[in-house]
Amino acid sequence: MSAILPQPPGTVATFAQRLSSTRRGARLARLLATTQLRAWDLSPEVAERVEQIVAELAANAALHGHVQGRDFRLSLTLDTTTGLLHIAATDAKGGQLSVVPTDSATDGERGRGLLMVGALADRWGTEPHPPVGKTVWAEVSQRSS
Repeated sequence: MSAILPQPPGTVATFAQRLSSTRRGARLARLLATTQLRAWDLSPEVAERVEQIVAELAANAALHGHVQGRDFRLSLTLDTTTGLLHIAATDAKGGQLSVVPTDSATDGERGRGLLMVGALADRWGTEPHPPVGKTVWAEVSQRSS
């Protein structure tokens, strides 16, 4: 007979903030995320990856998802049971991504942000955010691969 060892309960911690769709709002998103990641005591390697992802998603939301008078929303969700950190940036502009990552995008001065997100995240994607807008999300595992 095998004994069942007690497991500490998993928790889900969240952070969400609406920010102005400006360069200042994108910068503030990264600073707030950095503060939250420190509070959650993530490893420096994971925190650095997440900070870079937040910076790219917030910049894209402010630059490409900007709708006059509308904010974007940054959310972070840490699930200690699965070891996943979910990052999401929701903007007010619907439709497809303004910058679609391709290998040819690396030749220009712009268009590398989502390539970086794809390289840093374990998974990422987009989904519509009705009635208007879209969410670009990424997931990073706390566990080493």
